[in-house]
Amino acid sequence: MDYKIPRGTYDILPQQSYKWQKVIDAFRKIAAVCGYQEITTPVFEQASLFERSSGESSDVVKKEMYRFQDQKGREFALRPEGTAPVVRSYVENRLDLGGSNTKLFYIGPMFRYDRPQAGRYRQFYQYGIEFIGSDNPYFDAEVISILWNYLTGLGLRRLRLELNSVGCPQCSTAYDTALRNYFQPSLADLCPDCQLRFGQKPRRLLDCKVPSCKQIAAYAPSQLEYLDDACKVHFSAVQDNLGLMQIPFTINPRIVRGLDYYTNTAFEIVYEGLGAQNSLAGGGRYNGLIEQIGGKSIPAIGFAGGFERLLLALDEEEVELGAPGVPDVYVITLGEAAQKLVLPYLNALRGAGIYAEFDPDKASFKAQLKAADHSQARFALIVGEDEVAANQVTLKNLQSGEQQTLPLEPSDRIIQLLKA
Repeated sequence: MDYKIPRGTYDILPQQSYKWQKVIDAFRKIAAVCGYQEITTPVFEQASLFERSSGESSDVVKKEMYRFQDQKGREFALRPEGTAPVVRSYVENRLDLGGSNTKLFYIGPMFRYDRPQAGRYRQFYQYGIEFIGSDNPYFDAEVISILWNYLTGLGLRRLRLELNSVGCPQCSTAYDTALRNYFQPSLADLCPDCQLRFGQKPRRLLDCKVPSCKQIAAYAPSQLEYLDDACKVHFSAVQDNLGLMQIPFTINPRIVRGLDYYTNTAFEIVYEGLGAQNSLAGGGRYNGLIEQIGGKSIPAIGFAGGFERLLLALDEEEVELGAPGVPDVYVITLGEAAQKLVLPYLNALRGAGIYAEFDPDKASFKAQLKAADHSQARFALIVGEDEVAANQVTLKNLQSGEQQTLPLEPSDRIIQLLKA
């Protein structure tokens, strides 16, 4: 049988994995210096968790979730997004005890049955931040600044931060009414999905990608016109904090986000150069979500981004992410006695953190030296008949050609030479 990878998935091959490691390490580092700790949740959860948090009318729940039943008939789903599982864990594990704010970040695969295209897959890898515990607009700005500093710190320049407020449940009611009044005369001309959205969640009409729907929505009223006084004050303070942090942004009242749990601040970072799939990351406040899934009424804000699109953007901007690691030293032996003598030495080097390569299948000195050059190792450690007799090794710098003789027993000196 000819086995092939499932549609919408991909292999991260060795020649690409170092790039992934670079962006993942950079995200972990910036999260840590801002006081965020890593949390890892299961890749599947009760399907009802996402129905309740994302909204039963959302595209994620209606069209994109991978659902399955276990042997007892219980309904589960592969996680399509990261916030709901983190909040579930926060509530279940009583991370609210102590009364202090909780700062979490996550990295892992998500799953959506979507139409595969550049930067969009059915299994995709997401990174995210969740701040739980305060409605202070400073924390909106802090969360946004982490994302902005992460992306710009990697070297991206063609970025645009777009900001909006989707209001609170109170002012959203008036806005939903205004949207229905606006779209009502054109209801018959909307796509079938938007005709359903009209009755269920009218603000989703603003996010439709069908050209005819986008044209109808072009002059729809803005949520910003319907914010109550408290939401206006909060949104203004977020902008002030971003200004003080010297993070540039533009106001985009069309940002609604695709999940029902967002309130107040909503934001996206767009990369100018990826075509239609140009959103690198986004997020917003979800002040009602924790209570909605069984916890206390605790405000929160977060974001999520995909590594796939991030790597596409880095390639587009020709950002250098380094190269795959090369050996510190390539061990060359001549004869069975030399191989036996060098094995403890090899193990000691690796135990000291030295990247050492050795291939006993290559018997000739010429073949091993060629392999050492091909591996781009900095040094060759040579043990031949003369070295065995003298209980020594020869260390050769493969760039300069210099070589020196050292005792066979591993020493701090040789480890320092190889680590330098």
